[in-house]
Amino acid sequence: MSKSIVLGRRSLIGAAAVCGLVPGPLALAPLAMADERPQGKGTKAEAEAPVTPTEDLMREHGVLRRILLIYEAGARRLGQGEDMESIVFVQTAETMRDFIHNYHEKLEEDHLFPIFKKAGRMVQLVDVLLTQHAAGRKLTDRILQLAPTAPNNSDQRKAMIEAMQASIVLYRPHAAREDTDLFPTLRHLVTPNQFDALGETFEQEENAKFGGDGFEKAAKKIEQIEKKIGINDLSQYTPKI
Repeated sequence: MSKSIVLGRRSLIGAAAVCGLVPGPLALAPLAMADERPQGKGTKAEAEAPVTPTEDLMREHGVLRRILLIYEAGARRLGQGEDMESIVFVQTAETMRDFIHNYHEKLEEDHLFPIFKKAGRMVQLVDVLLTQHAAGRKLTDRILQLAPTAPNNSDQRKAMIEAMQASIVLYRPHAAREDTDLFPTLRHLVTPNQFDALGETFEQEENAKFGGDGFEKAAKKIEQIEKKIGINDLSQYTPKI
């Protein structure tokens, strides 16, 4: 029996078999099938549909895009003179720093970009992405520096609006280019076993940094901020035509 079935949170049926919840003959077949599936990561609820490394990175981009929506709404309201609690910007920028810069981008820099560099593929794109990661971190540092007092100071408010707008301008095309150009090419540069091993590495990194379920925790935190400023209802973005 493969240890990754139990430790990697791969299959609910397999886990049940290990715990003795599924009788002998029925337990063996699902476990064998699970070994043949792509070994991505996911929570126990997702274990029957494992998350591949590229899917993992793309759903993390979903958290990034929701952060940008908060920045967009916050910049617009501050620009209109509306009062907003500084905690909104502090918590949003903290999530950007902890989940996007220090985790998501670190995965790309440590484990993904070197594959492209070694293969000599999309090297120019990777160099641009690396430069943009550095620029994004500086913008987030700027927002975190300004956020506690900016809502009550006109000069700082203007500077923070500019930093949030610059983050939006930077990361929308950045994430789109990774999703459509970089990530789909990855499968052509690694073997299936290497692709699976990358998923296991991502899972180990997530467990080390967040104690597991890092994506779920980040998404939940952003959802709470969306509710706080009233942009959580998706229907409000539907055009009236």
